[in-house]
Amino acid sequence: MGGVGPEIVFHAEGLTKVYRMGEVEVKALRGVDLDLYRGELAVLLGPSGSGKSTLLNILGGLDTPSAGRVLYAGRNLVEAGDRELTEFRRRFVGFVFQFYNLIPSLTARENVAIVTEIAQDPMAPEEALGLVGLSDRLDHFPAQLSGGEQQRVAIARAVAKRPAVLLCDEPTGALDSQTGVVVLEVLERINRELGTTTVVITHNAPIAAMADRVIHLSDGRIQSIEVNDHKRAPRELSW
Repeated sequence: MGGVGPEIVFHAEGLTKVYRMGEVEVKALRGVDLDLYRGELAVLLGPSGSGKSTLLNILGGLDTPSAGRVLYAGRNLVEAGDRELTEFRRRFVGFVFQFYNLIPSLTARENVAIVTEIAQDPMAPEEALGLVGLSDRLDHFPAQLSGGEQQRVAIARAVAKRPAVLLCDEPTGALDSQTGVVVLEVLERINRELGTTTVVITHNAPIAAMADRVIHLSDGRIQSIEVNDHKRAPRELSW
């Protein structure tokens, strides 16, 4: 690398998030500092309520912090207005959630096409579905697909706009271990072949073995960050 370190995509410092529920204040994040690097596959690991989803939503421009700042490629998202955040999400970020959010009345191809119609330099829906191994399911409706296949359509929809960043919140949470491994293989392939910076939230510790780095969260704070010198393939994982 000639002394040049990896490129920082996200730089977060002092991120705090307080939710007010009536009289009660809930501190979801308590001063998080984190850098994420271009092309890496990072796993955010921690129990429910540790702040993982809040952190992911702030990075993705779906939420704003109560304090602190987050830079994407040097651009301060905290100072961005709603329109700028919408543009940021549309251009740079793909989201994958635990539940697939597919439109039941549309085929796999049509569910992906919704995104490609508003993207700047999209893949063809057929290409995106091919990437996730569903070339033979283009014209199937969600009800005709298994849970794992529906999640792979959701991933195809997220990557069809060629996002720089893919943010995945418990992408295997609704799936059994065997099916979850297939979904993780798809995420690993996209990270490797497209160079997409990928962040995966999970509470399943074994999944961390496939990451470049594992970021442990607890009670709204980062407890530790580990670098995996020997990443494991998803098919070697079970939970």
